Amino acid sequence: MAADQDNKNKQGKPQGSKAPGRDAGKKAKHSDAPVDTGPKTPPRLKVRYDSEIRGKLTEKFGIKNPMQMPKLEKIVLNVNMGRHIEGTKIPPHVKSTVLETLVKVTGQKPVVVKAKKSVSNFKLRAGFESAAMVTIRRDRMWHFLDRLINLATPRIKDFRGLSDTAFDRQGNYAMGLTEQGVFPEINMADAQFTHGMHINMCFARSNKELSRFVLEQLGMPFKKPEDK
Repeated sequence: MAADQDNKNKQGKPQGSKAPGRDAGKKAKHSDAPVDTGPKTPPRLKVRYDSEIRGKLTEKFGIKNPMQMPKLEKIVLNVNMGRHIEGTKIPPHVKSTVLETLVKVTGQKPVVVKAKKSVSNFKLRAGFESAAMVTIRRDRMWHFLDRLINLATPRIKDFRGLSDTAFDRQGNYAMGLTEQGVFPEINMADAQFTHGMHINMCFARSNKELSRFVLEQLGMPFKKPEDK
């Protein structure tokens, strides 16, 4: 009886075999492993700021302490959707188009902002969804600024330069775009409607003059004074 049982065990499960579930799990885990793509490349505008612009700030403004240098902290994108409200909600195609645009442009998921106050002229009540906003920082912020300066602004129709007076006392700069199609990531053939956006660049330890100098050195295309 013992010999018959051993023969059955040998026929049912060959020696040296492993459970298929374990092998499948190992193969799946091995296939999902991240691929080494080499060292990470830092944003070129950040490299320019650290290697060139800091020295120019010291020469022109006499700022020697690195902790007193103006710093671009974040960029905030905001798209108003309140004017599209029908009844109590924003149409689904409007909301989806705006959110998809912000995701493609920034690579980050936006948040939907609700109104804090009721405005009867705009048919807006407190608690209604009114805008979509996304805040980007660090490397993602520098990559977005690079594309905005070198790819998006040259595609603006009849572009003659950005306003150089849209700074506040803290040196934050605000600008607006009338259509999302200036970004190469957006295919206007698939867009259901056209919308613009507000872009705010927030600085720390800065003022109007410092922020303007930094943005000019980064390549921001401000309006040039007209020759008289």
